[in-house]
Amino acid sequence: MKSPANRKKTALVLPGGGARGAFQVGVLKAIAELVPRGTVNPFRIISGTSAGAINSVVLAAKARRFRVAIAELERVWGNFRCHHVYRTDNLAMLKSSLQWLGAFVTGGTLVRMPRSLLDNSPLRALLSRNVRFPRIEHGIEQGWLDAVSVTAAGYSSARSTSFFEAASGHAEWSRTRRTGVQSRLNLDHLMASIAVPMIFSPVRIGNEYFGDGAMRQATPLSPAVHLGADRILVIGVRNEIADGTVEPETAVPYPSFAEIAGYTLDTLFMDGLYSDLERLSRVNQLIDTVPLEHRGPKLSRMRPIDTMVIVPSEDLRLLARKHREALPVALRTLLWGISGRGRGEGRLLSYLMFEQAFTRELIELGYRDAMCVRDQLQDFIAGNEVPRLFAPHWVEEDLDILHA
Repeated sequence: MKSPANRKKTALVLPGGGARGAFQVGVLKAIAELVPRGTVNPFRIISGTSAGAINSVVLAAKARRFRVAIAELERVWGNFRCHHVYRTDNLAMLKSSLQWLGAFVTGGTLVRMPRSLLDNSPLRALLSRNVRFPRIEHGIEQGWLDAVSVTAAGYSSARSTSFFEAASGHAEWSRTRRTGVQSRLNLDHLMASIAVPMIFSPVRIGNEYFGDGAMRQATPLSPAVHLGADRILVIGVRNEIADGTVEPETAVPYPSFAEIAGYTLDTLFMDGLYSDLERLSRVNQLIDTVPLEHRGPKLSRMRPIDTMVIVPSEDLRLLARKHREALPVALRTLLWGISGRGRGEGRLLSYLMFEQAFTRELIELGYRDAMCVRDQLQDFIAGNEVPRLFAPHWVEEDLDILHA
C-alpha cells in the first residue's frame, strides 16, 4: 500500500458535534479522492471527541484502506435515522417525558430521576456491530498510524481524559484538568466520549463515570500535540459567522429551553477549539520570531505546528430547520414542547437531526468546502510548505494574535 511522501507527522483532529459530524465525512471523502489510489491512512495521528471520536475510531480501525474507511463512514452517516442513535418510539418518548415530570414534581422521592433525556442503546448496538477495535492495534503494529485518541470527561475527577492507543515510545501526560492515559480502546471509551450531558447517560470506565469529552476539553488540540503532531488538520462543525448585534430598541423574546440547550452544546463542542487555536498561534509566533541561536533550553524543545481548519461555509442551523419534518413525530412533539418554533431551535435540531436528508446534505457540503481548498489541502497532507495557519477568513479574524 502506498502512503503520501510526507516526512511530517500530520494529525487529524475531529471535534464533537452530534449529527453535525456528517460534515466531517464529506471533507474526508474529498481527501480520499485527492490522495493517490491505494493510499493507506494519510494521518499518522487521529484525535476525536464525541461524534468526532466515532469517525476517528472507524478511520483507525481501517487504516490500511483509507478509501474503504471513508466509504463505510459515508454509508453509515448517509443512511442514518434517529432510531439508529436513540430510541424514538412513542412509548420511549412518553416514558421519558413522564419520568422527568414525576421526578421534578416529587423531588426524586417517588419517581427516580432519569439518567438521561434519551436512550442511546441503539447507537451502542450499531457501533458494536460495525467497529472492530482489535484492528487499531494491528494498524499501529503495521505502521499505518502512530496513535489514535478518544477524549472523555470524568465526572469525579473533573478532568479531561484522552484515552489513547499508540506505538511504543509514546508517554502518558498529566496537566491541569487534563490527562492522557494509554489504553486498549474499546466500546466503552467511545460511548463515554459521546455521552452528551443530560441527553445521554454517562459511562463507567474503571472506577469513574465519564461523559462527553468536550465538557472539560479546554485544549482540544493538545492530544495531537502530545502524541507528536507536526501539523494538524482540524475539521470543525460550526459556521463561525456571528449573528450580529441586537439593536437597543429591539424587543428580545425570552430564550426557550431548546435555545439555551443548543447554545450550551455550541459552546461545549466548539468554543474551546478556537481558544486553543489562538494559543497555538501565539506559541508559533514566539518560536518563529526568536532566532534559533537565541532560544533558551525551554524554547528549543518547542516546535511550531502548522494548522489547517475547515469549517462549514453554510449555517447548519438553517439546514436543520429545513429538514425538521424528517424527525420522528414523537421527537418533534417533545421538541415542540420545550421550544415551539422559536428562534434558536435550529441550533439544537442540528445536533440531534440524525436523519439522512440532513446528514447527506452535510456530507455534500463538507465535500464541496474541501474541494474549494483542494490545492492547499493536498499540500498540507503531502507535507509541503504551508502557512502556519490556513483557515476561513472569519476564523482568522477571530484570533487576536493575527491582528497584532
